[in-house]
Amino acid sequence: MKQFLNGTLVDMTDEEIAEHNNHQPDALTHKWESIRLHRDMLLNKTDWVVTKALETGVAVTDAWKNYRQALRDVPTQSDVDNITWPTQPS
Repeated sequence: MKQFLNGTLVDMTDEEIAEHNNHQPDALTHKWESIRLHRDMLLNKTDWVVTKALETGVAVTDAWKNYRQALRDVPTQSDVDNITWPTQPS
């Protein structure tokens, strides 16, 4: 394995390679990161519901509260390869 050092491509020592490998997330970590990013995007897309409720003084419906909570709970599921995504209220 090589690295740039002072603008020159040089071979890494065994110690440097081991340190590099120790900082590499495994495949499972990558999958959970991807799921969290998707979950966060879905949550962000529902922020308008909460904002509208706050601005108008109308309560957020239980359907929207449950949906948002279900999104927050997605990372507690046990099988990263079989995520059950909640259905957005209409």
